[in-house]
Amino acid sequence: MASTSFKDRNLIAVIGDEDSITGLLLAGIGHINEYQKKNFLVVDAKTQVSAIEVAFQEFTERKDIAILLINQHVAEKIRPTVDKYQQAFPALLEIPSKDHPYDPSKDSVLKRVQKLFGD
Repeated sequence: MASTSFKDRNLIAVIGDEDSITGLLLAGIGHINEYQKKNFLVVDAKTQVSAIEVAFQEFTERKDIAILLINQHVAEKIRPTVDKYQQAFPALLEIPSKDHPYDPSKDSVLKRVQKLFGD
């Protein structure tokens, strides 16, 4: 079994709304690999929950992704899957969007940290 070093993880993946994705693509995070797989998924009102689940699974299993950013309101649509995710890499971060402010009470990572410290 080939071990993947953290040094091979050099991409940020994003699952989010159009505004968030556009901003991050303009910042230069966009990538399409040799298998024509993108490192982002634009989620709108027509995006099925199953498509979000599939993208989340793909991004968390890829060995070239270091960080997975997901808009918090999108994470809410697949909350059980997000809450079950425990891997160190890729690191999972829930981010706010223009229309949906960040709510720390919903953040799975923050909840886990609070449990660790007994808060």
